[in-house]
Amino acid sequence: MNPPGATALASGGKDSTYAAYLAETQGWSVDELLVLEPADPDSMMFHTPNLELVPLQAEAWGKRCRRVPVPAGDEQAETDALMAALSTASPTVTAGAIASSYQWARAQRTCYQLGRRLYDPLWGKSAGRVVREEIATGLDIRLVQVAAEPLGADLLGRRLDLALLAELERRSERMRRVNVAGEGGEYETLVVDAPFFRQRIEIVDSRTDSDGGRHRLTVQRARLVPKQDAGRLART
Repeated sequence: MNPPGATALASGGKDSTYAAYLAETQGWSVDELLVLEPADPDSMMFHTPNLELVPLQAEAWGKRCRRVPVPAGDEQAETDALMAALSTASPTVTAGAIASSYQWARAQRTCYQLGRRLYDPLWGKSAGRVVREEIATGLDIRLVQVAAEPLGADLLGRRLDLALLAELERRSERMRRVNVAGEGGEYETLVVDAPFFRQRIEIVDSRTDSDGGRHRLTVQRARLVPKQDAGRLART
């Protein structure tokens, strides 16, 4: 008997990737990675940095990838786009929300209206616990955007490991309180490798853009490489 299918809401970041992985450990087969690509770079509903790399993640993992553009507009326009995208999704939808009621409530309501089950295994967990679990699983997580006062451009491209997590916790305690999982938009991430990936993503070229207190590492060229030959993340 084949395992039940699932569609993973995917952004390329650590939380959506980890949630999809957990779904597979619980008996679902993730059929596709669904990435919604907002025209608004400041979308409150959807992650925006480096969405173009989700197809590479899908290939590395051996999954299908479905890309859905989200037109610029108000909150209702984004909700309508999510509704349309999930209308053809598998019976179970995975998401990586931890504490954002804004995102969770809209995903939950949309799934309910469409008769889908929302599987969100990270919801309600402490930020530090989630990040430690993701690191322990072996995800190679890189910071690709920072947008909070204690976090600067020096963090872009760095691997989120236990040492960096401890640094984020220290900055949060001594300077200004932040969510150390980045759930409040303090930082965004990109997963370039995982134990369940067949290949890893190598960043060949990238650039750094800064706008006030927000700094972003934009990947301009990337490729999949065999794990034993994978290079280090390119820095700008």
